[in-house]
Amino acid sequence: MTMDARTTYIRDTLLGSAALKQRVAEDGNLLAAIEAVAAVCIEALQRGNRIILAGNGGSAADAQHIAAEFVSRFMYDRPGLPAMALTTDTSMLTAIGNDYGFEKLFARQLEANARAGDVFIGISTSGNSPNVLLALSKCKEMGVISVGLAGQGGKIQEACDHVIAVPSSETPRIQETHITIGHAICGLIESAIFPRHG
Repeated sequence: MTMDARTTYIRDTLLGSAALKQRVAEDGNLLAAIEAVAAVCIEALQRGNRIILAGNGGSAADAQHIAAEFVSRFMYDRPGLPAMALTTDTSMLTAIGNDYGFEKLFARQLEANARAGDVFIGISTSGNSPNVLLALSKCKEMGVISVGLAGQGGKIQEACDHVIAVPSSETPRIQETHITIGHAICGLIESAIFPRHG
């Protein structure tokens, strides 16, 4: 690849990411879905519940990233908010995977750690990750509010209480948009629960 071709590739990547985010920003239904998810998270946290996140691969990293924004800080210092990602404990992941199968990785942890009124955010760019779908099913059994953060397709669209479906089938672009949406949700929650004055 020549230097000009590399420069073009970089520019096209950045422009493609920006174009998808602009589509989301101009879609009233998607904006309403993001706002609704932030609202259910705010309500859950205010009544003493917590936010639980999970995904695979890059989506696992996104789950951990968003959980860290809640527990540590996002835009400014304030008390920590209760959140956890189900993708961080290698002993637990390998035990569940070995004993029960990879598809039960998140459902088993929800069974042990979640309670009614918590919010579970399952992240799947394809919308068909078996372990995320099984976790969403477990949410219904347990009275956990379920959120799907997805791309434009997959079974996840009908599997949860709330879905934010990014209008793309390109995994990297979906992931880039997911983390921006996650940041928007973090900002709304942080400012609602710990408003800054002055």
